[in-house]
Amino acid sequence: MLQRRLTIHGLVQGVGFRVSLAREARRLGLAGWVRNRRDGSVEAVVAGDPAAVEALTRWAACGPTAARVTRVDVGPASGEFVGFETRPTD
Repeated sequence: MLQRRLTIHGLVQGVGFRVSLAREARRLGLAGWVRNRRDGSVEAVVAGDPAAVEALTRWAACGPTAARVTRVDVGPASGEFVGFETRPTD
């Protein structure tokens, strides 16, 4: 199992990014969470099959149609997750 923290920058709030990312993560069979951050970015922790984590990371670089992603920071993550949830803004 691979775990990664993604921080997505750009026009990523108010465009359905969290909902779309959660839907894509569930489709790929991943666990973890996603939330908006007060600085305007979106943060996600994803865990699962390495190929699925990489696929979601590639998806996050584009996001939903209305998003304009400028950068995705990828780092290590850890934790225990069951399912994929949308969390409140932090």
